[in-house]
Amino acid sequence: MAAVAEHPRPQKVRRGPHARREARIGLLFVLPCLVLFLVFRFGPGIAGLLLGFTDYTLGESTHFTGLENFRRLVHDPLFWSSLKVTVLYTVLAVPLTVGASLGLALLTRRAFRGSKLFRSVFFLPVVTSLVLASTVFIWIFSSDGPWSAVMGFLHLPDQSWLSDSALVLPALAVVGVWSRCGYGMLILLAQLQEVPRELEEAALMDGAGPVKRFWYIVAPRLRPAFFFLAVIETTNSFQVFDAVYMMTGGGPANASYSLVFQLYDAGFKYFDLGYASAIGCVLFVITVVVAIVQRAVIGKEK
Repeated sequence: MAAVAEHPRPQKVRRGPHARREARIGLLFVLPCLVLFLVFRFGPGIAGLLLGFTDYTLGESTHFTGLENFRRLVHDPLFWSSLKVTVLYTVLAVPLTVGASLGLALLTRRAFRGSKLFRSVFFLPVVTSLVLASTVFIWIFSSDGPWSAVMGFLHLPDQSWLSDSALVLPALAVVGVWSRCGYGMLILLAQLQEVPRELEEAALMDGAGPVKRFWYIVAPRLRPAFFFLAVIETTNSFQVFDAVYMMTGGGPANASYSLVFQLYDAGFKYFDLGYASAIGCVLFVITVVVAIVQRAVIGKEK
């Protein structure tokens, strides 16, 4: 009873007519920006969905075709090839990005002299233009670039990775990890700050090593951040385009021809915008399904 008396239930605040009137006026001022946001945020998505059921082409009349574009996708070998490339790239890039993000977060977790500088340097690729960086990586992965020199020093094949069908996706995955791991580092670093130091110190006194302390104490508390990173990085990987466009153009032999690159070709090279919209719809559905699976596997709370 004493505890109840010390912590009474919060009383519900009732707003008077004046406060409700101010709220309505505030919403009225916000309404123009809200309408513009909804129109330009959701309008293109709705338009793209509707165009997927038409034969819309620039300069020609538009007709409703139902599921014809989606039937074309099913029988289009290039679509299945680009989907395979996108999935393989995602399988390579997402685990590497999350792993690199975790390593950088653990490395810069403790405050030390220059720690803020290191965090800034690791985050710098996130705000660097990927188009500009891709021109540098073209030289790095060329046959006479530093990457080939390192491969030759290790007595490994030193050919250009971007001209090899088996190595072009790993090369693109390296670029993706470089450009994204700084963002993941900040997300995990923020979550690491909430891990109680007392638990780790108690485990250390009980003789738990670094691996056990991380696995049983730190990792469970990073689960929400891991789920968030997995969804964000999977979405970004399914939408890979900039590096592919700049570094390989979908080659060699369509080995890096991603789903978004096919969407770009269909819409802006052949002006078949209805078919391109259908590709976008399928990509959206795949991304949502993968996010639901990740939610069930990673993000579900016990």
